[in-house]
Amino acid sequence: MPKVRIVTDSTAYITKEYAQQHQIRVVPLSVTFSGVTKEEGFPGEFEDFYHQLQTSKDFPTTSQPSIAAFASVYEEILAEGCEIVTIVISEKLSGTYNSASAAAAMTAPDKISVVDSETTVSNLKLLVNIAWELAEQGKSREEIVDTIEKEKKRMQVNLSADTLEYLKRGGRLSAAQAAIGSLLNVKPVIGLVNGKLEALAKARGRSKALEYIIEHVPENATHITVLHILCPDEAKQVQQKLQAKFPNINVEIDEIGPVIGAHLGPGGLGICSKW
Repeated sequence: MPKVRIVTDSTAYITKEYAQQHQIRVVPLSVTFSGVTKEEGFPGEFEDFYHQLQTSKDFPTTSQPSIAAFASVYEEILAEGCEIVTIVISEKLSGTYNSASAAAAMTAPDKISVVDSETTVSNLKLLVNIAWELAEQGKSREEIVDTIEKEKKRMQVNLSADTLEYLKRGGRLSAAQAAIGSLLNVKPVIGLVNGKLEALAKARGRSKALEYIIEHVPENATHITVLHILCPDEAKQVQQKLQAKFPNINVEIDEIGPVIGAHLGPGGLGICSKW
C-alpha cells in the first residue's frame, strides 16, 4: 500500500468506482434545495437534481464540508499508518480548503498537506489522478505537493451556459441583464482565471459560444475533457471536433455536478485543458 493517501472533494466528479478502486477518499460538499440538504453525490447521480432545478422556482444553496467531515476521514487514514495529501476545489470558489486545512491542523499537521487546486471539475480530477500515480510510485508527501503545485499552473477551464436563467436565479445577473441577453441570444463564456470565475466573452448564439471555447484550447494541450450538463449528444459533437484538432489526445467527456452546475443549468457545456 502507498505510504501517502489522496483525499479530495466531490467537485472533482470522480466516479464512485474510481474512488474505491484507487482508495481515494471523497469528502462531499452539500446542496440544500427547497429545504432539503443532500450530499452532492457522484457522477451518474445528478439527473434528479437538474430536473428539480428546471421545474422548481427555488434556487439551491451549496455548502462546504464541515471540519469534522475531513477530520473523520483523516483519522481513518492516519490509523492505517499513512500520510495524506488533500487536493480541493479553488479556495476562491468554496470554503472547502479552509475546512480541510482546519481539520489537518487539529489532527496531524505534520502528516497532512492540503493543496488549493485553484481549479475544479475535471482538472481537479486530473490533479488527484496525478497525485495518486505519484503515491503509487512511492513518492513522498512533499514531492507530491511540489508536483501538484507546478501542474495546477498549466490548466484552463472555460464554460458556456445555454440559458441566462440560472445565472439570474443564482444572483450572478440582474433580471434586466438576463432579459436583454436573452433577447440578443447572448451565451456567456465563463473561465476559471487564477482560481476565480470570470466572464470571458459574450457570444451571439450557441454555436459561436462553443466555437470560442474550442478555439481557446491551447495548441500545446496534453489533456482535454469536455464537460456537460444533461447534453451528452452535444458534448460528443464537441469531443469529435476536438479529437480531429488534437488527434494525439484522448479527449474525454465528464458530467458537471450540482455545486458547479447549478449556475450554468441544463445545457451547460465546457472544456477543461492542461498543457
